[in-house]
Amino acid sequence: MPTIIVKNIPAELYEKLKEVARRNRRSISSEIIACIERAVRSREIDPEVELAEARRLRAQVAGPPLTDEELTEAKTKGRP
Repeated sequence: MPTIIVKNIPAELYEKLKEVARRNRRSISSEIIACIERAVRSREIDPEVELAEARRLRAQVAGPPLTDEELTEAKTKGRP
């Protein structure tokens, strides 16, 4: 099995890693492997799915576009 050596880990990060490993009842090495697996296997973003979701959300809140005057009034409304 390949070996990776990581040097110059900031002390604060190392302490957090130790704490997470302790809570998960893992060795530090096993916790690092779990972190790497999560990062590598994270969800890939499909642009078409994201665009479809954005369009769906926009359609739910669709209304006439606001003018500069309306935006300024909304920002200043209620201010002394």
